[in-house]
Amino acid sequence: MPDLPDIERVFRQEYGRAVAVLTRVFGSIDTAEEAVQDAFATAVQRWPADGVPPSPAGWIITTARNRAIDRIRRESSREDRYAQAALLQEAQTPDDEEPDDKLMQDDSLRLIFTCCHPALSAQAQVALTLRLIGGLSTAEVARAFLVPESTMAQRLVRAKGKIRDARIPYRIPAGSELAERLRSVLAVVYLIFNEGYTASSGNRLAREDLCLEAIRLGRLLQELLPAEPEVTGLLALMLLIDARREARTGAAGEMIRLADQNRSLWNHSSISEGQSLVRACLERNSPGPYQIQAAINAVHSDAATAEATDWRQILALYDQLLAMTSNPIIALNRAVALAEVEGPHAALCVVDALPLDSYYLLHAVRADLLRRLARMAEAAAAYQGAISRCDNQAEREFLERQLRQVRQVQ
Repeated sequence: MPDLPDIERVFRQEYGRAVAVLTRVFGSIDTAEEAVQDAFATAVQRWPADGVPPSPAGWIITTARNRAIDRIRRESSREDRYAQAALLQEAQTPDDEEPDDKLMQDDSLRLIFTCCHPALSAQAQVALTLRLIGGLSTAEVARAFLVPESTMAQRLVRAKGKIRDARIPYRIPAGSELAERLRSVLAVVYLIFNEGYTASSGNRLAREDLCLEAIRLGRLLQELLPAEPEVTGLLALMLLIDARREARTGAAGEMIRLADQNRSLWNHSSISEGQSLVRACLERNSPGPYQIQAAINAVHSDAATAEATDWRQILALYDQLLAMTSNPIIALNRAVALAEVEGPHAALCVVDALPLDSYYLLHAVRADLLRRLARMAEAAAAYQGAISRCDNQAEREFLERQLRQVRQVQ
């Protein structure tokens, strides 16, 4: 007899695919969502007594399709019933027919690319991806954005309305458009992961739920696009970074920087999987930004101690990454590696030239470099600049501890 956690697991795994299939069938995200929610509500009532069906996805899609058809028949006026007839005929399939795996994959990709269409704002793309592909409730998405549920509900309605009114095509892009749009999809998933790994605000350093959801979405993308090396690279990157999550905070929730972490607490299963994916990327020899970042983190994960880190290899990888993308945050991360190879003065020259004054980590990195150069008054001022720009309490408390240490030796 299945319990609610079993149904919740199926919900997380199958919600997005079921919505994707029914969006194609009925041409409406709202109709698909309502039908799938009805189907899962029915599952909660029936599965504890009947057991989980052999094909949960097929059961959910069939039940949702039938519920949607019933609703359309009830709500259709006399004038539009003939127009609905063709749609209902197309939607009708035998109840015991299994959904076609390839078609379900195509439908899932269509929905992912629709959620991440460039006509939508970045926030709307993330919110829709979490809601429609991830199956998070509106309340869960609202918590991810730290806004009231009613506010998020309005945002989701507006985003779906824009898809409908702008007639954003429900399709998989082709040719060069696919590569461009895939970058948006991967960026959305990585945004979700980064918000989970280091929350932009609040009391906790990390949001485990968002990290796990981003990794789940990464696995889904790899399943749907196994030949895309950047998809594999993103999944490897998230696994390797997330492997350090348990070691990033102490017993009281305080932040612990990478150099001071207890590496025995790292998730070595995730490291092994991530490194295996990095090796697969290397064999393809088609490097991209996510693959190189994954390789950088694979080097970190290879080191048994902080002192054993191969910083020269990391610096070389950052040089390769910067040749692909002139991102100032990547340049800031490279400066950290440069400090380990050529010393803090060389890194400080790079950091001082970066246009990132509003970014708290620039000031935090600069403060650390100044501290290592024994320029304590300047380091204290830089720490204060980082603290004033940081909204995450755990990170702010870490910076405050560093500031106190610097002031003690001034």
